[in-house]
Amino acid sequence: MLFAAMSLIWGIPYLFIRIAVGELSPVALVFFRTGLAAVILLPFALSAHGLRAAIARWLPLLVFAAVEIALPWFFLASAEQHISSALAGLLLSAVPLVGVVIATATGNREHLRLATLGGLLIGLLGVVLIVGFDLRASQPIALLEMAGVVVGYALGPAILARFLTGVPSVTVNGLALAICCVAYAPLAALRWPGSVPSVAVLASIVVLAVVCTALAFLLFFALIQEIGPVRALVITYVNPAVAAVLGVVVLHESFSPGMAAGFALVLAGSVLATRRRKVAEPSRSVSEARAGEAV
Repeated sequence: MLFAAMSLIWGIPYLFIRIAVGELSPVALVFFRTGLAAVILLPFALSAHGLRAAIARWLPLLVFAAVEIALPWFFLASAEQHISSALAGLLLSAVPLVGVVIATATGNREHLRLATLGGLLIGLLGVVLIVGFDLRASQPIALLEMAGVVVGYALGPAILARFLTGVPSVTVNGLALAICCVAYAPLAALRWPGSVPSVAVLASIVVLAVVCTALAFLLFFALIQEIGPVRALVITYVNPAVAAVLGVVVLHESFSPGMAAGFALVLAGSVLATRRRKVAEPSRSVSEARAGEAV
């Protein structure tokens, strides 16, 4: 259920980011999105236990805020000014593969089974079929920005699982969003919109902040605890499929046989890559969750 929810929730931001950057600068969008989400979550995050744990691990928290929120969200908004949301989804499908590389580099080889790697490749093929092979961008810098998003999204769950397991997830989320909001405030002031944004843009900001950020982070942290950071990243295979379906329903785009076949491959690859071993294993202890499964 967590996997399905995250696949849907993080499949819709591309559409709303595209709408928002039509009138807002990327820095202003990040500021509004992080600020509204922080207002929602901080009342739950500011518990004595959570604050003590966060203060003790302030450096990993700052790094997490930078690589998971501050930099990727700016790069994504900036890139979507020049490339399609479908192409953005295709490029982000590389996140699980980068997550595997990070996990291997840090000594975790449990996920390098043939079935898991086969699922990753099948899912990637499905994404290619859904969005096509059009890799054109009006500015090459947009592709580099998307590469930064991919690396950031792969590093974020790894840092969370390795260094922030002792901090409540709502505290990590709320403080990270607040930190990013404060950091972006002076930049947003310099790029403040000259007039009140349209209703569509305001609605996009609300959806991005409330659904795609505040609610999504809480569910994603729970998903990482359930299936681990590497398997959790496979949602990036389903997200482009959701984006494609939204294009058909909302924007009345054509639906080709290749898109239908790709969607089936995405689902099959995700199931294959995220399933657990059939061999009985000892119950995972807290130390195993932090060291054995963490990237």
